[in-house]
Amino acid sequence: MKPQPVPQPLAPGVVRFYSFLPPGERLLEDVLAGLALPQKSIPPKYFYDEQGCRLFEAICELPEYYLTRTETAILRGNVADIAQFVGPDAELIEYGSGAQAKTRILIQALHTKLYVPIDIATETLQAASNELASRFPFLNVVGICADYTRSLELPEFVGVPIRRKLAFFPGSTVGNFTPAEALQFLKNVRKSVGTGGALLIGVDLKKDKATLDAAYADSKGVTAKFNLNLLARINRELGGDFQTSRFRHKGFYDPSQGRVEMHLESLYSQIVHVAGQRFDFAPGETIHTEISCKYSIAEFQELGKRAGFSPEKVWTDPEQLFSIHGMAAA
Repeated sequence: MKPQPVPQPLAPGVVRFYSFLPPGERLLEDVLAGLALPQKSIPPKYFYDEQGCRLFEAICELPEYYLTRTETAILRGNVADIAQFVGPDAELIEYGSGAQAKTRILIQALHTKLYVPIDIATETLQAASNELASRFPFLNVVGICADYTRSLELPEFVGVPIRRKLAFFPGSTVGNFTPAEALQFLKNVRKSVGTGGALLIGVDLKKDKATLDAAYADSKGVTAKFNLNLLARINRELGGDFQTSRFRHKGFYDPSQGRVEMHLESLYSQIVHVAGQRFDFAPGETIHTEISCKYSIAEFQELGKRAGFSPEKVWTDPEQLFSIHGMAAA
């Protein structure tokens, strides 16, 4: 997929949007295929409709969910060193940009002139990007509505000084990929930033099971609502007849695989229809909705090397809960 026209001349303060989602989103295709598998599954990217985005923002404020506040504190506490690592006149490319709260810290420190957020949630992308542009009048924003898990060729822009392309991937979202998928994603990012480019990426660290279990199954049930909203979305958009009260959220850390798993468990023997197709559920059968792989610092650095990056910096919190890696495209 290649945005057109190319190149695009920009002037300070411009906000533009491009959509590279295929005609007719793949939601129906992916849901039907996933529910037909022996281990039923739905890709986690479909969490993020408008309601899902709101629920995820609420998750980020929960006391058990340390990831967001810890990563934000690392960014704030090391922003001068991060800016030195990045250097001047960087084009900032953010994958899965969401509400863009952490991005503000970087833009203010880097004083970047060009920001390219990429997200699958069109309404969130547009609202957050317009708000960001009003906050930083010097900023050019080129929003790309696309599925960043697929190979994506980004446009080149003229009219803005760019010495280096910086890919920003916060939130430990890389953990939603299997290690093999993460490697392929990082290779795609390496291709996008080019030789001399850089990657700034948030990675959740391996830790005790109790902390991780609490983070993904909070006491207020917000994560459960977030997970169950996936079924409600299928009902809204695909004419499904899921009864969400007949399913429950399960989130747990599996130390043997080094990852958190999220599932929706059927509480009863039941039949569900989506787009006219029938799916049978046994009691205790689950729909696998997400993984969140955790890494040691050395493990993730090795993954980066295999993707063509040279690990240069790592910033962590005092409790070693979370890490931000600065890598250069080799």
